[in-house]
Amino acid sequence: MEFRYSMPTEIYFGEDAVLKNKEVFSAIGKKALIVTGRRSAKINGSYEDVRQALYETNVEFVLFDEVEENPSLETIEKGREVGKKNNVDFVIGIGGGSPMDAAKAIALFIKNPEVNKDNIFSAGKLDSIPVVAVPTTSGTGSEVTQYSVITTHKDRTKKNLGQTIFPKAAFIDVKYTYDLPYNITVNTAIDAFTHLVEGYLSADSTFMSDIYGEKGFELFKYCFEKLVAKDLNPEFRRKVMLASVMGGIQIAQTGTSLPHGMGYPLTYFKGLPHGLANGVLTIEYLKSFKDQTKINRMLHLLGLSNIEELAVILNSLIDVKIDITEEEINEYSKVLLSDKRKLRKHPEEVTHEDIVRIYSNSLLRN
Repeated sequence: MEFRYSMPTEIYFGEDAVLKNKEVFSAIGKKALIVTGRRSAKINGSYEDVRQALYETNVEFVLFDEVEENPSLETIEKGREVGKKNNVDFVIGIGGGSPMDAAKAIALFIKNPEVNKDNIFSAGKLDSIPVVAVPTTSGTGSEVTQYSVITTHKDRTKKNLGQTIFPKAAFIDVKYTYDLPYNITVNTAIDAFTHLVEGYLSADSTFMSDIYGEKGFELFKYCFEKLVAKDLNPEFRRKVMLASVMGGIQIAQTGTSLPHGMGYPLTYFKGLPHGLANGVLTIEYLKSFKDQTKINRMLHLLGLSNIEELAVILNSLIDVKIDITEEEINEYSKVLLSDKRKLRKHPEEVTHEDIVRIYSNSLLRN
């Protein structure tokens, strides 16, 4: 048995994690750039907790609250200028995947002033200034991964920067998720589930990564029941957040696979939320496997007998109606097939016809 495992992020999970462990901030730096979206971090209390922790530990900070959903490289450059102007020495990302991914990218751009939106994907391996992550949704797992997925309008897609930017610390407090609307809760939970699925079935999965996937599926047995019943009680919030963290730890080892790569054009061109873009493709992705051994193990852990039972659950949570043509599907499939890095994670040979079939069976209505 051989495997490689790395999880350098210190995880603080629990109620009031930020304030109970506030000394972590002052150990990392003296002045922070706080990166958030425009509203949610102020509403759910996460920004106030971080602000208070920084005040009590004498850490200065400046706020950059202009991160949009699926942040662009233009936003990253703007955040970098704010950070450089104010001489920050670390970055705190507060929010869902967009602010946390943006925080990682901004930290990288601050450390490397020669990098810009035009050369980042050919810049080679780079370091960043330290990053701290405070998630306020249960789905992305970005608080425990090295990935920073950013929208590149030049390439008309979302793309991982290709750098290793693990947060130094992650403060995970489920109280920030209590007031999330049902639709956002579903979208982000489906994202977490697809991380577990794709990481578990990845060609790079190992004994160690599978531990997190399998424990995550056990948690989702409960989470799916509550999502379907629309019973979003505190226990559900705790378990879905824990499953999200486990999914993040797993894909930090394995990466994601076909549904994520196929989902990016659905988000960029069709405006489909990231979690739904992955989720709507998942059932056909699972059916495409010739070897169903690990899929059957996954279904057992979910308390299900077959893929059709999982399809019933996902169909009750996901109602995707988008206008898409066979020509668009063919084009998206060609683009995916041209990127061998995205295909390498899939453990079986995949053809253009396979990708088209997954898209078509998932999205085209008779």
